[in-house]
Amino acid sequence: MTEIKIEKKKPVWPWLLLVAVILVLLLYFFVFNKEDEMNVVAENPATAVIDVDENNSTVAAYVNFINSDSNKMSLYHDFTNEAFLKLTNATNAMADEAGYSVKADLDKAKEFTNRITTDPFETSHADNIRKAADIISGSLQNLQKAKYPGLENNAGELTLAAEAIKPETLILEQRDAVKTFFAKAANLLERMN
Repeated sequence: MTEIKIEKKKPVWPWLLLVAVILVLLLYFFVFNKEDEMNVVAENPATAVIDVDENNSTVAAYVNFINSDSNKMSLYHDFTNEAFLKLTNATNAMADEAGYSVKADLDKAKEFTNRITTDPFETSHADNIRKAADIISGSLQNLQKAKYPGLENNAGELTLAAEAIKPETLILEQRDAVKTFFAKAANLLERMN
C-alpha cells in the first residue's frame, strides 16, 4: 500500500498576531502621538505659534480679573468698563510683545467704552459695547493671523462671541453674552501669552 502523506496546516495565529501588532502601531502613531505632531508644527514657522512664552503681566491681570468673576455687571457698567479697559491694555501689551501695532483700533474701542459710563440710563450702551467688542476682536484676530496662526479657532470663537452681543437689546439683559466675550478674549490672550 501506498502511504498517504498528510500535510499539516501551518498555524494562522502568528499572522493574526502580526496584523494586530501592526494595527496597534498604526493606532498609536495616528491617534495617540499628538505630541510629535505638535513638535513638527512648532518646527515649521509658517504654521506654528510663536515659540516664546511672553508671560505678560498686563495680560495676566486681565485674565485674573475675568476669571475671578466676583464683579457683577450693574446699571453703572463699572465692571464692563473696567473689563474693557483691562482688555484693551492687555491686547496692546500682547501686540507690543509680538511687534504688531493695534493702537489706533484700540483708541477707537476705548472711545466707545468710555461712553457707557457717562449716563447709566442711556439705552445705546449695547451698541457701544458691541462696537468696542468688534474692534477688539478684529484686532486680536489680525494679531492672531500675523503672529499666532495656530490659534485660529480661538480667534474665531472670540469673533462669534462679539457677534452674539445684540446692539438693540439692553446690555443688562445680555450679561451672559458680554461675559462670554470677555472669557473668550481672556482665553485667546492667555494662549498667546
